[in-house]
Amino acid sequence: MAQGTVQVTHTGTSRWRRRTGEYASLAAALEAAGDGDVLTVAPGTYRENLVVQRAVTLRGPEGSPGSVRIAPVDGVPLTVRASAVVQDLHVEGQDAAAPALLVEAGTPELVDVRIMTRSAAGIEVRGNARPTVRRCTVDNPAGIGIAVLDGGGGVFEECEVVAAAQSGVAVRGGAHPRLERCRVHHTSGAGLSATGENSSLEAVGCEVYEVRGSGVQITGRATAHLTDCDVHRTTADGVTMDTDAVLTLADCRIHDIPENAVDLRSRSVLTLTRTTVRQFGRNGLSVWDPGTRVDANQCEIFDSTGDYPAVWVSDGATAVLEACRVHDVPDALFVLDRGSRVDVVDSDLSQVRNTAVSVSDGATAQLDDCRVREAATGAWFRDHGSGGTLSGCTIDGTQTGVIVTKGADPTIERCTVTAPAEAGFYVSAEGRGSFLNCRVTGSGGYGFHVIDGCRATLRKCRTERCARGGYEFADGGPGAPGGGGALVEDCTSDESAGLRPAVTQETAVQTTSPSPGLLGIPSQRTTEQEPLVTPVPEQPRPARPSQDVLGELDALVGLESVKREVRALTDMIEVGRRRQQAGLKAASVRRHLVFTGSPGTGKTTVARLYGEILASLGVLEKGHLVEVSRVDLVGEHIGSTAIRTQEAFDRARGGVLFIDEAYALSPEDSGRDFGREAIDTLVKLMEDHRDAVVVIVAGYTTEMERFLSVNPGVASRFSRTITFGDYGAEELLRIVEQQAEEHEYRLGPGTAEALLKYFTAIPKGPTFGNGRTARQTFEAMVERHAGRVAQLADASTDDLSLLYPEDLPELP
Repeated sequence: MAQGTVQVTHTGTSRWRRRTGEYASLAAALEAAGDGDVLTVAPGTYRENLVVQRAVTLRGPEGSPGSVRIAPVDGVPLTVRASAVVQDLHVEGQDAAAPALLVEAGTPELVDVRIMTRSAAGIEVRGNARPTVRRCTVDNPAGIGIAVLDGGGGVFEECEVVAAAQSGVAVRGGAHPRLERCRVHHTSGAGLSATGENSSLEAVGCEVYEVRGSGVQITGRATAHLTDCDVHRTTADGVTMDTDAVLTLADCRIHDIPENAVDLRSRSVLTLTRTTVRQFGRNGLSVWDPGTRVDANQCEIFDSTGDYPAVWVSDGATAVLEACRVHDVPDALFVLDRGSRVDVVDSDLSQVRNTAVSVSDGATAQLDDCRVREAATGAWFRDHGSGGTLSGCTIDGTQTGVIVTKGADPTIERCTVTAPAEAGFYVSAEGRGSFLNCRVTGSGGYGFHVIDGCRATLRKCRTERCARGGYEFADGGPGAPGGGGALVEDCTSDESAGLRPAVTQETAVQTTSPSPGLLGIPSQRTTEQEPLVTPVPEQPRPARPSQDVLGELDALVGLESVKREVRALTDMIEVGRRRQQAGLKAASVRRHLVFTGSPGTGKTTVARLYGEILASLGVLEKGHLVEVSRVDLVGEHIGSTAIRTQEAFDRARGGVLFIDEAYALSPEDSGRDFGREAIDTLVKLMEDHRDAVVVIVAGYTTEMERFLSVNPGVASRFSRTITFGDYGAEELLRIVEQQAEEHEYRLGPGTAEALLKYFTAIPKGPTFGNGRTARQTFEAMVERHAGRVAQLADASTDDLSLLYPEDLPELP
């Protein structure tokens, strides 16, 4: 057979058809062929737009894979509208508005077809088509890898999407494909995506990786079922669900994700069975909004690489974990906001650096027969309206077993706390709670520590071998006058610290006096800061060279006067250090600073860099930043403010303590305000530990001038004031440009000019956010851009990347 010809072999019996023949073009051969005929294509490049409308077999020569190229200059290279067989072809397309291989009808088989194209889609399946696609490869750096649309379906076996500018596999319009043992990687959109009512996606034994976006994205009432699949090495979330999406993951593995491993919102429902989630940078499960729900059974979530809770449930969402393991994470479960709920049954939470279960803002947690091991805090019910039940749980090897603060009211029954370093159960700051048949063994502090006259209820509880005593009721013991104090019935102790063995409502346990701390104040904590918990020391990071940090400072938009001030201060410190090394006297440089200016002008960022610079020069041990405000320093009770301030100072030891809106510590109508106590404590600590911590106070310019003028003791501790001026319109534009570049967007024609006009016209009142406003403007533009582009049937890369003036939000 000559090169560039097509041989047709007729296998039927009709005498009216040609049995064999050679044709000079594929189109002519397809026109002559009938159902059942075999078209064998000679090696060569065919610049034809082919349409297969009969049940024929179209294939390249045996033993020469890739030798037949279907490569027209535009349009759809190959369209299949019948139950044909297409095998061993190489398809190339160049039309950004059309797919390379389009399947519109029938149940065709596509086998060993390689698609290297720059088309809207590599393979597109539409309508009632149900192809079987085996061992096909799609390389499409200009569009979607495989698109199944408008009710289409089919089975894709051992296929591979090796590159895509958008989604690797996109399902919408009620389509419902099945993927078996497929690989999708190096996409610039989601690896697998399904959207729209009645759209569904089934994947078995598939792998999604090296994705510049979410690995799996299910939205808009679509459903998906993934079994024995791997999702890893994405740049965004591993799995994203939104707007009534439904997803089932069975025996899957999600790992090496820099953001949330799984994020779901807006009434989405996720079911996980025997699935592992590991090495995630934010949350393992992030669950938001009323009606959103996660059900996890026999799953494992572990090995977080970030500083976020493994499971985050908020805004009225629900999570159920049964027979699960959560370990090697900063925090295990955080449930917050009224209506949010977590139910955990027969599960293990272990090796948790901070809090295993945190309940706040009116949320509820129910833990039954669970085991908590090696955590700083076992469970913390933080505030009013927060509660739930811990039943039949064991808590072992924590700093504090259970904490109840600020009006929270949980029920703790039949729970055992073993070997807590500080306390088994700690109740403070108007916390409540009912403790029934609970037991504390081997505490390094108290068994039950109830202070501030909290109205907790203890019934039939038992303590053994508690170093400081089984029970401690400070500020009014059981049945304290005025209605305060704990209600204690039928509780016992083994007298390990000299306490009386029986504790009843009528007979209070003797109280051991606490040892005084700094400034002669008792060392118990009575604030919303985590009580009685020794912070887990962070691993020190190697300090960057000062020139690297100064380079990052120089890269910030604007702030020229700030940069000069910081460089001058750095130079003084560096030269002083060299003079000391040379045996010369060094000028004394006060390192504490005052930052003045509007919000969003970079004060916190510069404070962080300043700490790094001082660490690189050996002035500070670590150079880390601890940011606090009035609420972190000022307590509700006499003496508690000094404790809070001391704790904040201790956390900043070796680094920078950054006090935002510091003037709030000294309000004009202060009266008996406790803020003055915070200032006095801070001044003493700065004097006593002058080389351990650098303090930076910050706030609006006028308010900070008043703050320093009425507090001469504070003003004398600071070397200089650095003023952060407001950004101009051009600088705000540069911030938006930086944000766009970071998130792979571009400003379209006229957008920069429109932004300049927008930032010039935007109202700049006292709450104007400066840099924050620029970032919020960019986020609003991205949201409006998404609403615009989502309406396009086939969006190009430019459509997905360019921001236009119409994407700007309305002026506030």
